[in-house]
Amino acid sequence: MNGNRFGRLFQVTTFGESHGEAMGCTISGCPAGLELSEEDIQEDLDRRKPGQSMITTSRGEPDDVSIKSGIQDGYTTGTPIGLVIQNKDARSGKYEPFITAPRPSHGDFTYSAKFGTRNWGGGGRSSARETVNWVAAGAVAKKLLAREGIELKAHVNQIGDVEAPEVSFEEIKEHSEENDVRCAHPETAAEMQELIEEYQEEGDSIGGSIYFEAQGVPVGLGAPRFDSLSARLGQAMMAVPATTAFEFGLGREAREWTGKERNDDWEFDEEGNPTPVENDHGGIQGGISSGEPIYGEVTLHAPTSIPKSQQTADWETGELKEEKVIGRHDPVLPPRGVPVVEAMLALTLVDFMLLSGRINPDRVDGQPGEYDTDYHPSNPQNE
Repeated sequence: MNGNRFGRLFQVTTFGESHGEAMGCTISGCPAGLELSEEDIQEDLDRRKPGQSMITTSRGEPDDVSIKSGIQDGYTTGTPIGLVIQNKDARSGKYEPFITAPRPSHGDFTYSAKFGTRNWGGGGRSSARETVNWVAAGAVAKKLLAREGIELKAHVNQIGDVEAPEVSFEEIKEHSEENDVRCAHPETAAEMQELIEEYQEEGDSIGGSIYFEAQGVPVGLGAPRFDSLSARLGQAMMAVPATTAFEFGLGREAREWTGKERNDDWEFDEEGNPTPVENDHGGIQGGISSGEPIYGEVTLHAPTSIPKSQQTADWETGELKEEKVIGRHDPVLPPRGVPVVEAMLALTLVDFMLLSGRINPDRVDGQPGEYDTDYHPSNPQNE
């Protein structure tokens, strides 16, 4: 199975299945000298982990991360960073009815048809649990971006037909973690919570969307055509489980705008450089970052694991069956999807920062050949 690596210079390779012994990833390409601890990574993992509220799965995973390599005295060494998160609360028994009878709209049939086998417990490799690796790697990427003045955040802007009004970046940072839904508009968050609980009580689920934004991104990230920033960002977001749509700037709304309405006029900034008056292009023009905030939206469909009776086809017995997916599942995905979307945004941006030379790929202090640094180990003979 290929497709387990993301990135060109900042490369993340992941491993693990939903009900396997552990999840984990290797990060190659992180420069030396980045101060990094398990606590830095754990903060984002705690935002993604299951069992954090009544509107998430009750699976009891602490998702404690352990750094196995790439760190010396609290700083990255430039060598691969190995991260491991143990699975503590896997219960595969409830998945036995679906070994040869695929759950509706899951990857059960497609994985089995392609490989002739699959790890069926909890969905195996196709489970959204695998995104724990992405969030862990994304936390490292965020630390690198923060050194360059790049800040990013996301929040849930719609659940079902309940949509939040537009909020500022500062409001997203201030309010998105104040409620279980992770919506930065408190009044709308309460409506969303009520709607989610209604579907939960009915044994059903509901979809929604996540708005993301990055500020401080310099001009010039991305390349034309297939390596454009928008194309690579689209790949990153469409990889998120349950994603059915990705958009940036005006997104789908652009189909209703004329050229004159959408085109961003130019003016000069305080330093005499051309700058767009508006930002309807979402921070990307011609596939390259314009220096304006990058923003967009990711749509996630309703969770497919629901306790309502659904029809499946058992390829071993040749029977049509009515089965219920009994287990511990989220009734809605965006609240726990927020740190996942942030992670993929961070991983995409840090890769382009390295590719463009904005970040020295060897060391964060940008001083090749200089050894008088806080993170370089001292000679034991001199102590």
